[in-house]
Amino acid sequence: MKRSSSVLALFLCSLTILPSDHAIESPQYAVALLATDFEIRLYRNSIWVSAPLRGTSFEKSTEEGFHRLYQFIHGANLNATEINKTSPVVTSIAQSSQGSFKSYWVSFYLPAKIQGAPPQPNPELNLKLDERKAQCVAVRKFSGFARDDNIDKEKEALVASLDSHSSGGIVKDDKNAFAVAQYNSSHHLSGRLNEIWLKVGFPGCR
Repeated sequence: MKRSSSVLALFLCSLTILPSDHAIESPQYAVALLATDFEIRLYRNSIWVSAPLRGTSFEKSTEEGFHRLYQFIHGANLNATEINKTSPVVTSIAQSSQGSFKSYWVSFYLPAKIQGAPPQPNPELNLKLDERKAQCVAVRKFSGFARDDNIDKEKEALVASLDSHSSGGIVKDDKNAFAVAQYNSSHHLSGRLNEIWLKVGFPGCR
């Protein structure tokens, strides 16, 4: 795990030090609703590559999944292609019906120039090309480090904000399934940005 942690830290660190003419690409979206403490975004159709895992720890699963993704973007694919970095790293989390374990998908957005013909990951990495249809996502930003001991609290705060929003019309897809988006390296101690993502239905987001 130490190796995986250092790989993730190195990758995320590179997101913050590239010059402005080499801006990191991110999935495109339109803001459908901007509230005081959350927003609703409409993300376009896109293709990601994801590492599926089962476990009990968000932090360990993110490290392990990203170690596999890191190999993929550095040539461990059937085309032996180096793939440009994108941001953020997104860990999707879902509780099992029995509550005995959580499933995780650690995901990397593929750059626009290869969306039409993405390279296949090497089979031993157990990665999935993940075609995502356009979807509405409620987003809550939070600072500091995303950890096992705070992501549930941030998710519940987003759910509470959605429930109390005066305009109504927001339909939560599944409050027990959510994602954590991370934008900064572990060495970036101030001004950190993370987000909680929760799929929703919304009239202005179709």
